[in-house]
Amino acid sequence: MVGPSVSVDALVKARGAVQRRAIAKAITLLESTRADHRAQGDELLTALLPHTGQSLRLGISGVPGVGKSTFIEALGVYLVERGLRVAVLAIDPSSTVSGGSILGDKTRMERLSALDNAYIRPSPSSGTLGGVAEKTREAMLVCEAAGYDVVLVETVGVGQSETAVHGMTDMFCVLQLPNAGDDLQAIKKGVMELADLVVINKADIDPAAATRARAQIQSALRVYGQQGNPQHALQDASVWHPEVIQISGLKGEGLDRFWDCVSRFRTLQTASSRLQQRRQQQSLAWMWERIDAGLKAAFRAHPGVREALPAMTQAVGQGQLAPSTAARRLLALAATGTTA
Repeated sequence: MVGPSVSVDALVKARGAVQRRAIAKAITLLESTRADHRAQGDELLTALLPHTGQSLRLGISGVPGVGKSTFIEALGVYLVERGLRVAVLAIDPSSTVSGGSILGDKTRMERLSALDNAYIRPSPSSGTLGGVAEKTREAMLVCEAAGYDVVLVETVGVGQSETAVHGMTDMFCVLQLPNAGDDLQAIKKGVMELADLVVINKADIDPAAATRARAQIQSALRVYGQQGNPQHALQDASVWHPEVIQISGLKGEGLDRFWDCVSRFRTLQTASSRLQQRRQQQSLAWMWERIDAGLKAAFRAHPGVREALPAMTQAVGQGQLAPSTAARRLLALAATGTTA
């Protein structure tokens, strides 16, 4: 037992409702900002770590309205029917005004949520850069320890910040609409150069437009591979090169093709040790990200900084003090441990 309510045995060994409750409690504990809960969460993660690392981490990104939830539900049902256990971490956008979040993904995935071998966890993005909830990485580890074969991360579909999901998943898939525009627009969105697989969804609505979009994006990826991402430019059969496919999430068409691409990607990346290297780099980046966040929180909590901050903020806002000067003075207060 770790903490007052989370049983490691129930999470790792149990199945059904008992395990679901343990997973929900664990993720809720990890999402808490209370200091005592954070300590319990660290203890929990340490206990779960030996049971992680076997799942496929798959990130799904795309603009709002591209059909991410519909596609993920169709894919999840497809995988469960083939004997796999699927966890979905669906990140809902938080309001910049109220801070609230609808958390409606579970209701949009009615078929998938009813299956015993599927688990869906909606979480608010809480304004985190990248549209990925701050604790999503830890939630992934919980799902892996629970024995889920595939962990799908659905991200908030808003622009270039989506690249954050690339930093926590094994494979990064970008969904596009058939009429999303020309190849240059696709590149400018800032996610195409990181995509391992581009999926043109809703291809059944306008097959001709979907075919044109596929050709345009393939051409764009070739150009970018030669000039942008050097790994994509290598003419090496043992290295994965981004592909573009057409599907219809609503009708469930093209799922075989999609999963074949994912399986080939995993086989190639595992054989070349690139998958292991990617995870190692992600773990180190995660550590430094948490260090940065911790230092920022400690800085804001420093008595001298808290005392001086209102006056500094006012002076900067009124143009009486340069922002860089204010920042240096506040940092000096935190470093010396004195008050203003």
